[in-house]
Amino acid sequence: MATQAEHSSTNRRDFLYVATGAVGAVGAAAVVWPLINQLNPDASTLALASIEFDVGAIPEGQSVTITWRGLPVFVRHRTAAEIEEARAVPLADLKDPQTDEERVKEGHEQWLVMIANCTHLGCIPVGESGDFDGWFCPCHGSHYDSAGRIRRGPAPANLVVPPYEFVSDTLIQIG
Repeated sequence: MATQAEHSSTNRRDFLYVATGAVGAVGAAAVVWPLINQLNPDASTLALASIEFDVGAIPEGQSVTITWRGLPVFVRHRTAAEIEEARAVPLADLKDPQTDEERVKEGHEQWLVMIANCTHLGCIPVGESGDFDGWFCPCHGSHYDSAGRIRRGPAPANLVVPPYEFVSDTLIQIG
């Protein structure tokens, strides 16, 4: 049978183990938290998570390049001929099959919004050039059509369409 002194010593020892473990856990969390917290995005990046841009000033047939999350973004006001040309391309002719309708918003087909990085190595293609009247990446020779779809060259995929929506008839929100 355990004496009162042995029982009391066991309770104190258990308490010391639990207290030491709790202090150690709090100390470890205090050391690890700054390391984990540094992986969060910078405040300036979070501020640019979504932007609004008024496309009303872009004349038909022209493009502008804006910045979103540190990336260049092409916003093109396409002509009726460009839209018709893009829609006439058979999907079998495309390396990365995607219809023109999938790359634009319904009711706003004249507006094409794409991240302006070549999908091969991230270069910035030159607009209104190339073999398909779209974009041409001079670094390695990728040709994109008027819908930003890869048609020739080493790029494996179409220019990326970021998440965007029309807030009004002329105001788009990217992100």
